[in-house]
Amino acid sequence: MLGIALFGALGLAAPSKAQATDDEYYGTLEPFASNAIYFVVTDRFVNGDPSNDQRDQGGAHPTFDVRTPGTPEGEDDNIGYLGGDFKGVVDNAGYIRGMGFTSVWVTPIVDNPDEAFTGGKPVSWNSTLTDRGKTGYHGYWGVNFYKLDEHLPSPGLDFSGFTKAMKDQQLDVVLDIVGNHGSPAYSMPKAQPKFGQIFDRDGKLLADHQNLAPGKLDPEHNPLHAFYNTGGGLAELSDLAEDNPAVLDYLVGAYTQWLDQGAAAFRVDTIAWMPHRFWKAFADRIRARHPGLFMFGEAFDYDAATIAGHTLARNGRYSVLDFPQRGKLAKVFGKEGGSYEEIGKALYLEDGPYANPYDLVTFYDNHDMARIDATDAGFIDAHHWLFTARGIPAVYYGSETGFMRGRAEHSGNRNYYGQARVDAGRNNPILRKLTRIATLRRDTPALQRGLMLPLQLGQNQAAFYRVYEHDGQAQTALVLLNKADTAARIELDKLLQPGRWKDAFDGKSLKLGTTARLEVPAHEVRVLLYDQPLTDPALRARLSDLMERTRRED
Repeated sequence: MLGIALFGALGLAAPSKAQATDDEYYGTLEPFASNAIYFVVTDRFVNGDPSNDQRDQGGAHPTFDVRTPGTPEGEDDNIGYLGGDFKGVVDNAGYIRGMGFTSVWVTPIVDNPDEAFTGGKPVSWNSTLTDRGKTGYHGYWGVNFYKLDEHLPSPGLDFSGFTKAMKDQQLDVVLDIVGNHGSPAYSMPKAQPKFGQIFDRDGKLLADHQNLAPGKLDPEHNPLHAFYNTGGGLAELSDLAEDNPAVLDYLVGAYTQWLDQGAAAFRVDTIAWMPHRFWKAFADRIRARHPGLFMFGEAFDYDAATIAGHTLARNGRYSVLDFPQRGKLAKVFGKEGGSYEEIGKALYLEDGPYANPYDLVTFYDNHDMARIDATDAGFIDAHHWLFTARGIPAVYYGSETGFMRGRAEHSGNRNYYGQARVDAGRNNPILRKLTRIATLRRDTPALQRGLMLPLQLGQNQAAFYRVYEHDGQAQTALVLLNKADTAARIELDKLLQPGRWKDAFDGKSLKLGTTARLEVPAHEVRVLLYDQPLTDPALRARLSDLMERTRRED
């Protein structure tokens, strides 16, 4: 295991061999759980190769550097391509890995239309669900799911070359995929090339909306309409027909191709817009060729019971982005504020609706919502939680410096980051603290997989265990968090494991009894490690009960 192998390099002791016991404690054994994800909207990260910018593309409907209409003086937002590409990501792989991340989630890579869209509602500053004038810079408007979009590769750096270059720098690539829809398909004053169309591996036209509203499609008599539903869907996007076997065949074939070229995991866009039966069939066929593939879906809903269905085996055993917890994190660590107790309500550590809450991908914002509106200290506190609590953390590009905080789409959320900001931000206090806690998680199995047992979840302080005793290894992390503006003393008098613990950051030894009073500086985290099996009977009994109640069977 990579985390254990790196312990010596950090001066940390590897987890000890566990003594024989009937009890094992862990939150998850999912291999991908060791990861921490850095998410980039590829076009908006770094332009590493200006030769692929396609700056003259689009003719009367240009696609490069299209300023959002109505953008106020002194503000910036753009709905055109801005040049980010594979090379820009690879050039900064060391930067990403250096922050403690192990995977990079990139937006969809498939071919998108070559003009700005002329239908729909006009985009304006701070507007939502508006597409007129927008381009496919984000990648979610696929027209040929087998073909790489021309804005991304460079000579010698196609997708296969990209995943290899990233792997060479110890980073996996998480590929964003879409199965629900294609490109904007109707409401154009005049039909535009590629919009509402889908092409096969060889460039042959398979489907065409023909600029018709969904209700005017005739899939029974026109084979070019058979890929689409007639009831409408999201905005003016073509809505793929989940019950047409040819649609499933097409998507499985295309996405298997990208897996064969090195994608390590999938993020599934708009998973809730397709029925469970479709995603179960997709998962079965994909994993038949790539067993155990980790996939997590975007079900944009803050109700745990609603999104948990995707995690069940009968529905394909997808993980999901943890929206319920995200809602709490944005409030608690943002300027509104709140208590750790609020976050605790979204953990679902016992008798919850998820197949396994430890496999969820945790986050506080991304490209589909306003960035978290937090102070520097708020970002630091959020990262301390995100990288020590249960789940697989994902951080949106630029958050390491508080980039465009509080901004939504069409008001700066997806602005271009660029090499200058990467270089200038290396000494940012948010980034420095993020690097420290993310690196610790990367090298600490208990923080990646350990069972989480809260001891205190208060207004400004929190304390919890992460316990990993499995397959002959034993490690427990005691996590202490303080988001207050002043230092705090956290008192523990229940379920405390007596013995000699070690500070994970400075390596100093600390002897604890059955009670403890531990100092935590303002906006800080302390992690104490116990690298041997736990012996306290009451603690083991509580963990055994928690172990029984964590996972849900179908």
